[in-house]
Amino acid sequence: MRSLLASALCLAFCCAVPAFGQTVAAVPKHTEQPAETPDLAPRYLLQDHRGRAVTQEDFRGRFQLVIFGFISCPDVCPTALLGFRNILEALGDKAERLQPIFISVDPERDTGPVLREYTTAFDPRILGLTGAPELIRRAADTFRVRYEKVREPGAPPEVYTMDHSTGMYLLDPDGRFLVKFASNAPAQGVAARIRSLMDADRSQPPASRRSNAPLR
Repeated sequence: MRSLLASALCLAFCCAVPAFGQTVAAVPKHTEQPAETPDLAPRYLLQDHRGRAVTQEDFRGRFQLVIFGFISCPDVCPTALLGFRNILEALGDKAERLQPIFISVDPERDTGPVLREYTTAFDPRILGLTGAPELIRRAADTFRVRYEKVREPGAPPEVYTMDHSTGMYLLDPDGRFLVKFASNAPAQGVAARIRSLMDADRSQPPASRRSNAPLR
């Protein structure tokens, strides 16, 4: 697992820093949007690593913890995925009721198989989703996530980074927004809050969805 994690971090670094002699991409900017978002109605229609359609309806009966980012992000995104792993570990047996989801805002580079390899390096239970640019934009809008491609003046088309807002969005077993956590919130505190919400929830996941393994 450690070697996979090191490979994922190396992949992010290598994507962010081109070879010697090439134009270096701009450093991405990350902004934390206010957490007071009670009227959010998150929706998404994206694809997993095999190209199969995935929506928030696929996880009925389970909580979802969603973040947006991109593989070549040098710091915030890998830190958030490490947080996902720590949250799952802190939840223990209750982790089977949580589906962690990483939605890429960089579909040009983050293909399904590459995204799958990257998320698996942190924890195989994390599901990476991508899709057509317009579908990613539509999904981000429902979460009120902001992102844009940034390229230094004179840089070639393939050398760019992604500015994006950050945060972890928790959805309930019916896919409704519950609470937003800061991207750097302590894993133990996030897990404790999720555990309390699970304890208060009386619904049970369908038998076919009680495993925390991502869609395969």
